[in-house]
Amino acid sequence: MAVETKKVHADEAGMRLDRWFKEHYPALPFGHLQKLLRTGQVRVDGRRVKTHTRLSPGQSVRVPPMSPFRDCDTERREAPKPSGTSSAAERQMGSGPAASRRPGMTKNKSDAEFLQSITLYEDREVLVLNKPMGLAVQGGSGAVRHVDGMLEALRTKDGVKPRLVHRLDKDTSGVLLIAKTRLAAAALAKTFRSRSARKIYWALVAGVPRPHQGRISGFLAKGGGPGGERMRVAKHGEKEASHAVTYYAVVDHAAQKLAWLSLKPVTGRTHQLRAHCAAIGHPIVGDDKYFDIENWELPGGMQNRLHLLARRLVIPHPGGKGTIDVTAPLPPHMQQSWNLLGFDAKRYDPIEQAPEE
Repeated sequence: MAVETKKVHADEAGMRLDRWFKEHYPALPFGHLQKLLRTGQVRVDGRRVKTHTRLSPGQSVRVPPMSPFRDCDTERREAPKPSGTSSAAERQMGSGPAASRRPGMTKNKSDAEFLQSITLYEDREVLVLNKPMGLAVQGGSGAVRHVDGMLEALRTKDGVKPRLVHRLDKDTSGVLLIAKTRLAAAALAKTFRSRSARKIYWALVAGVPRPHQGRISGFLAKGGGPGGERMRVAKHGEKEASHAVTYYAVVDHAAQKLAWLSLKPVTGRTHQLRAHCAAIGHPIVGDDKYFDIENWELPGGMQNRLHLLARRLVIPHPGGKGTIDVTAPLPPHMQQSWNLLGFDAKRYDPIEQAPEE
């Protein structure tokens, strides 16, 4: 294979060279890239560079032969899915309208078609998925199949892979935002940092909070539970403690046993909604990390799964084309619970009027 010269695209402005290689050659080991740079085999505009070099549009990147790594990546992305690995997430995929076939994208049917089947909204810059419960957003903790890995199936011929803009816990269902271009990713990330994104979640919790509408505010820090995988309530000024604010409203309830809450997080801390609900004494049903009410029995007919849905996302379009406003349906296990409890998903949601802060 011959040496290649590739131009840096406009939407790659400011990207580190190591990230550029990760985008275009995902199977290339970082250590090997460092070796290529040390020996001068990789150059930018004819000059020696380092991994942290920032790129500018129009620059030329010299790429030496790397066929072994490219072949390895192709095999990884096109390998058939092993038998017997279908997940509960795939069996519970959402009902959003499938997007049209995307021209120029890698044809990995098992992943690309699955992503199409859970697509709620799509245009040239943005993809919004209805993430099923049980499907991890990223790898780690033994997750073999995850959304970030599936997005490889949508990598364009130019080497651009759609990227995650925010995260959902593995067992949280609902709206997940994906940027299809680097410019869109940068714009959306800025929007989330400025808290201009409006997120609404639905949850089923034990008991009925008093008052029926309120604000949960305090500090959260990592460190609770074995291995520190839980968030805990912390004090102001405590090391690594972050301020977290959530508005809540009771939409409906079943006697004093269960309540349907609408939740509006102002901040976006790890496990924020789960930790906040537990902190006020009303943990989310099916939460194996934060549900700590002793001798509490799950009502008959309900599944012991996390009842938390990323219901709605309202966010300015990264291309200045108005507003993206997407709503996810109840996942099957929550719909079953809503039916058993007589809750109407079309009921007025009082959290809509909560302050933005």
